Amino acid sequence: MALFRRGGKDPAPQDAVETDIDETTAVDVGDEVDDVRPGPVERTGGPWDASQVDDDVPRVDLGAILLPGVQGMELRMEIDKATNVVSAASILLDGSSLQVQAFAAPRTDGIWDEIRAEIAESVTQQGGSADDLPGPFGRELLARLPVRTPEGRTGHRPARFVGADGPRWFVRGVITGRAAVDPSAATALEQLFAGIVVVRGTDARPPRDLLTLHLPGPGTPNLKSSDENGPEEVPETPAAPAFDPLTRGPEITEIR
Repeated sequence: MALFRRGGKDPAPQDAVETDIDETTAVDVGDEVDDVRPGPVERTGGPWDASQVDDDVPRVDLGAILLPGVQGMELRMEIDKATNVVSAASILLDGSSLQVQAFAAPRTDGIWDEIRAEIAESVTQQGGSADDLPGPFGRELLARLPVRTPEGRTGHRPARFVGADGPRWFVRGVITGRAAVDPSAATALEQLFAGIVVVRGTDARPPRDLLTLHLPGPGTPNLKSSDENGPEEVPETPAAPAFDPLTRGPEITEIR
């Protein structure tokens, strides 16, 4: 059974791809559907639950995620070609990127500790390395992901996996580029991650089910398809076992 489920309420497992470097280990988490009542998880810092936020910060409505706008950022919505489902949002800023996804979680327990251990094990098994370190959102992983260079050699790409457990949800961020290794370059993306608001909804979902995202509304300025610019190589980040982060799918790009 895949580490995360993607979309919908069908608890049937998806097949994990065994060789993708940015995947996590397939783990059977059962078919338990969580209770619709809010759990006891209390947020002392962002990301935030929608019930806990009453501010004037402008945010882009992406469905399950309300994303703060940052001057100069590019927002790319990643779309699964097979299902035409929006699978993740990626923010590019000053040469670095942050991919974010939100998932359903059990009513009473957080899942980041468990997921973090699974990611570390998978990265290590595939020839990379991962260090479990303290960070601004609690424990996080600093990973070196194996990649194939244009010359055909094996190299490594640094990536930071950050996560936050909320009431019946879990949000994960993956930072790549200079911000993965340079604290000063990471500040803007860390602040953006901390400002995320998760709209969980009241529907029952299996733990680790991907919460629904959608494209920004038609009134969003500077919204255009990436096809208009032609192919562009952008560092992509781990999403779920069925995703190949080195293969670009259709995207929508917003430049702020």
